[in-house]
Amino acid sequence: MLVFGHLQLLQLALRAMQARGEGLIINVTSLAGRLPVPFMAAYNAAKAAMASFTMSIQLELPDSRVRIVDLQPGDICTDFNDAVTKSDQLWPRYEARLAKTWNTVERNMKKAPKPDLVARRVCELIDQTNPPPRMTVGDGFQTQIAPLIFRFLPQRLRIWGLKRYYGI
Repeated sequence: MLVFGHLQLLQLALRAMQARGEGLIINVTSLAGRLPVPFMAAYNAAKAAMASFTMSIQLELPDSRVRIVDLQPGDICTDFNDAVTKSDQLWPRYEARLAKTWNTVERNMKKAPKPDLVARRVCELIDQTNPPPRMTVGDGFQTQIAPLIFRFLPQRLRIWGLKRYYGI
């Protein structure tokens, strides 16, 4: 559902907008597609897949008046994590690492920007004639600094940095 249901909905919207000759799709993915959260591999992969799909459509429709934006929120203070399964029964060998990861995630969520920041960014995108292909939303470190640094680091250092960030 995280990927295929989303793809089907996007394809339907694209067809309708192409028939009309214009439109805007704001595809909400996540920074987790570029900066993965430990023990959330399926979520991270789904968000990365949707970001890649969005870019593919952007490449395929360069002259179209149908615009598509990849909106990538970082941590936003919501109840999202309350719905996530955090069972150490799935990862008994990694119980301590899972606990450290979730402590970091929950601490970050408490000090994260509120959802109205995302709503304001969506309104800004709707009002723009030529919106950017990708927009990140969240605190400055997650949305600007970390992605910039990670772009230039080898994979081994990215993994090391994320482990340090999550305390594992």
